[in-house]
Amino acid sequence: MDMEIAGLFFILIGVLAVTGVQSRISRADKRVARVERKLDLIIDHLGLRENEPRMDEVLTLLRDDKKIQAIKVYREITGAGLKEAKDAVERMA
Repeated sequence: MDMEIAGLFFILIGVLAVTGVQSRISRADKRVARVERKLDLIIDHLGLRENEPRMDEVLTLLRDDKKIQAIKVYREITGAGLKEAKDAVERMA
């Protein structure tokens, strides 16, 4: 009986620890996304955008209404996550 209670206690502590870590990661991801958006706005305002070689391919796919393929190519080029790539491609459209 005491071992079961101790086991449940450690499981509860583990779940709380994992939840806390996930919350911190989520907040950090949101903070990074905000900073990247601000940086993109500054870069666009200053006209400092450097074209990557295959970015024209993404634009071509967008013009051909192949948004999903454009997102895939964008992810290959930049290494971005799915949501980040989707948002970036939608801003390009």
